[in-house]
This record gives sequence, C-alpha cells and structure tokens, in this order.
Amino acid sequence: MPIHEFLCSDCGHAFEDLVRPDERPDCPQCGSDRAEKQFSVFGVGGADPGPLPGPGGCGTCGDPRGPGACMN
Repeated sequence: MPIHEFLCSDCGHAFEDLVRPDERPDCPQCGSDRAEKQFSVFGVGGADPGPLPGPGGCGTCGDPRGPGACMN
C-alpha cells in the first residue's frame, strides 16, 4: 500500500497514511471523514557536488585575474 498525503477539510490538519488508492482515512486530529488526497512531492538525494564555480572575472570577458583586470 502506498503512502498518501491528506488534508482535512474540517480542521486543516495535514497528515500521511498508508491506504489503498480507493480509500479515504479519517483525520487523526478531529476524526472527520472529509480528508482530501493531496499531490505529493518527493526529493531525490545524491552526492554533494561540492562548491559551484563562481562567475568568471569581471563578467564581461572572463579574465581570471578578477573584476577590472581587463579594463572593460
């Protein structure tokens, strides 16, 4: 059974529950049977890529000596 996210229409409590796709659980906070299924979002983990490279030089020519080095 998949985990689904729900939002209670009566008290506004957000919760997750293991239910079949055709089932709707009661709200664990107020007991209402008016919980609506929400769209779920998920995150994907991975290795830390480390620091990202910054902009090159002055931003105009990319001179590696830094801003103003190329006199543009």
